[in-house]
Parts: sequence; C-alpha cells; structure tokens
Amino acid sequence: MGLDTTGPGAGPVTVRRGVPTGAERRAAELYWDAFGRKLGPALNPAGKAVPFIAAHLNTDRAVCALLDGQLVGLAGYQHGGRALTGGSARAVLRAYGHLRGLRRLLLLALFERHPAPGQLVMDGIAVEPAMRGRGVGSLLIEEVAAVAAEQDCREIRLDVIDTNPRARALYERRGFTAVRTEHTPCLRRLLGFGAVTTMHRPVGTREVREL
Repeated sequence: MGLDTTGPGAGPVTVRRGVPTGAERRAAELYWDAFGRKLGPALNPAGKAVPFIAAHLNTDRAVCALLDGQLVGLAGYQHGGRALTGGSARAVLRAYGHLRGLRRLLLLALFERHPAPGQLVMDGIAVEPAMRGRGVGSLLIEEVAAVAAEQDCREIRLDVIDTNPRARALYERRGFTAVRTEHTPCLRRLLGFGAVTTMHRPVGTREVREL
C-alpha cells in the first residue's frame, strides 16, 4: 500500500508490518512525541522514557509508514495478549528504581486495556509532524484493519482522550464511532486529560471517500 506525498522530490509513502530492524529508537521517539504528554507522569524524563520504550517494543505489533526507507509513522495494536509497548514490572523497577518505580507502575496500570473476545485494540497513531495531514494516518488505520480481518476479529477498538480532537476527527472519518466516554476529572491535573472516549469500528468497513 502506498501514498504519493506532496513534497518536492519525495517518493511514495509505503506501509509495512512490523518495525524495521534498527528503527526501534526512531519508533520510540515517534511514539513519545505523540503520547509523551499522556505517559509523561509515568515515564518521564524523556531521556529515560525513550530508551525504555525502544528496549521493550514488541516490533511485530505495529504497522509502519516509510518514506525513502525512513520511518515516518506507526500505529500499534494489541492482540493475542501482546501490545506494541512492553516492559515487565521488573523492567520498570530496574529502570526507575524501586520506590519511584512502584508509583510509575500504578500510573501505567491506568492505561491498561484488555480486548474483549473478537476485538483488536489499536494503541494509537504516531506520525512525524512534517508528514501530518497527508493521509499517512489513514493508511496506517487501514493496514491495522487488514490485520484485524486476517485475525478474524469482528471489530477494532481504540480510546482517544479529550485533549486530542484532531485524532478523534481522523478516527471518525475512518469509520469509528464513539460508544462511551469515561470522565476522570480527578486525573486532569495529574495526567493532563479529563475524559477518555472509547470508539469501535466493525472489521471490513472503510470510509467511502478515497485516500
């Protein structure tokens, strides 16, 4: 699957499954750029968070967008008990220390999501800032949808926070509908958002308009 970019001299954006070997650090940087504000209370500082994420990626739980061989976007998903980002409790304690690590584990537990039978959970999309608005996110979503179909899932599920309306608009354009919103005002000062909306998309559907 490919997409022609609009920049002069740029080649096509291609989508592949799995993080390319050697691109783990770049994948972690993109992921942190997209979700660092959300994950910051649990994994800050960035200088420690990015290496931790890179070291514990499940690289086969991603679809990636490449431009001229360089990673410019990725979407993670959870299926079969494994998600894009890993790291055991022991790994967190080893990286952050026992006392600070325990607090971080409690915060990370707030982000845990377990798919229901027949669901594939998408962990969100991270696209290089210079490539946003060019259809890369749509390409990644459709590749995740193809993975879900191959795994005989009936629907894709994702959660989007209230401070990311641009992402929600993209998901709605790609066929996702909101099914519930959980308000967490007590966590706004700690995590930076006060509501999380769960969205579903039946497998096998796509937006009518062309990419």
